[in-house]
Amino acid sequence: MSPQRVDALDYSIVKLYTDEPGISVVEAAKRLGVARPTVQARLNRMHETGVITRFEPTLDAAALGFPVTAICHVEIDQDLGHATALEWLQQIPEILDMYTTSGDSDIVLRIVARSNRDLQRVFDTMMRTKVVKRTRSSIVLTTQFENRILPVFEVAAADSASAASAPAKRPLR
Repeated sequence: MSPQRVDALDYSIVKLYTDEPGISVVEAAKRLGVARPTVQARLNRMHETGVITRFEPTLDAAALGFPVTAICHVEIDQDLGHATALEWLQQIPEILDMYTTSGDSDIVLRIVARSNRDLQRVFDTMMRTKVVKRTRSSIVLTTQFENRILPVFEVAAADSASAASAPAKRPLR
């Protein structure tokens, strides 16, 4: 997938919707000083090109009764493979994120649980799948930040602006 071009207005739109997810397109246009169709067209384009992947509420696992979070590094049975691991592990509701990785682990998971004892139950469930051979986990004490993509968006918008203002390269003769 090639990188999508974004600019300062795209960034401003996304930042506004990040800060105030329930804002209407009309109100966003008013605050940004652009026409409503401009905001809607930008949102549509960013969604169609995959810059915006979804609009959904951000849920807090602790508020739902799952205050324990763990990061779990998993080694899998290579004969069974990643597809089998995905098939089994996605059935465990407490596994929120799953990343196939290089290095010492085959997979890294973010898991939530109701308590440390409940976390042990989740680990035991994972081991029963037979695809998981070994785990190594750390309990999260405090989340400092998560899903921090907005600064990357700002850099991409700035890169696009500097590329647009750079003089055009002349072909060699």
